[in-house]
Amino acid sequence: PTMPMDYVERVLTSTLPGVDNMSPKLTRRVKIGEISIVLTGILPKSEIASKPLWQTAGLVGNDIKTACAPTNEANKSQGYEDEKLKRKIIDTLNRYDCMVGFQIAKRLKVADNSKLNILGQEFTVVKVLPETGTVDDDRVFAHLNTVQKILNIPNQISTIEIMGCCNAITEGLLGKLRNILPDTRITTISQIVSTQIETNRLMDKVTLIFLIIIFFVGGISMGNYIWANVNERHKEIGILRMIGASKGMIYKLFLLKALFLGLTGGILGYVIGTVAGVILGPYLAGITVQPLYLYLIWSLALSVLISLTGTLIPAYLASKIDPHTNLQEE
Repeated sequence: PTMPMDYVERVLTSTLPGVDNMSPKLTRRVKIGEISIVLTGILPKSEIASKPLWQTAGLVGNDIKTACAPTNEANKSQGYEDEKLKRKIIDTLNRYDCMVGFQIAKRLKVADNSKLNILGQEFTVVKVLPETGTVDDDRVFAHLNTVQKILNIPNQISTIEIMGCCNAITEGLLGKLRNILPDTRITTISQIVSTQIETNRLMDKVTLIFLIIIFFVGGISMGNYIWANVNERHKEIGILRMIGASKGMIYKLFLLKALFLGLTGGILGYVIGTVAGVILGPYLAGITVQPLYLYLIWSLALSVLISLTGTLIPAYLASKIDPHTNLQEE
């Protein structure tokens, strides 16, 4: 059974939250000589985006440059060769290019740049895929439009693989997709989804615990700092009280100081954290990090809350200082 390509457009134009990537494909079992294969038409960029194993195999990304490359003069005499340095970057397929799964490549006895005749059409093998231990090892992948043409099934696809946010799935993404595509069967890899949801919940709990710890530690640290400041400025506080400053004014003075420190800390924390994420994200996690300005508001709100909460008691005690006793001690 197939479905029209228009279904992809339906999902795209629906602007459903939680749909991260869509990979339409057309799959048919065909024969190459006496060997039966599964021919799969794909849109390369979408397919690679949905397969982390392909990404780590070097099908997409920048060319690797290293001092220990085989082309380096110092290494030529050593016979040095690293498969990772020979990875061919692929994020698109020409009209009659194909990629061959690891197991089927062994059966067909093909390698990179080999020719492969499929249903009377000659293809160039641009990549023998690394072994993944999945059904992809027994498939031949070509461009979706080309497969539609040689199978004589124009504008038709077999499946649409959708990468969705697990939280969105629990919030009814599947039901919304069924409303958009009522005459299709929508399924999920339940084990992966449930595992990811549990992981997300665990991370939420860990984040909450860290937030509570930061709140208490930050509040206590701010309280200690303000209390030390109060002790250092007993004389100044006494003079202010003698010249007419009220207890409320002294109280507000320390709260204003805490507010300033909180705002400064929030801005610095956001800037340092964002810069660190943008710089280190691609190196440590292999992802591109974009600044989220909403987090600046959260950073300011949290840091100000911690500062003010930690300052309440020291500021109250400062406002209770007796100016006469304080000056007599001086």
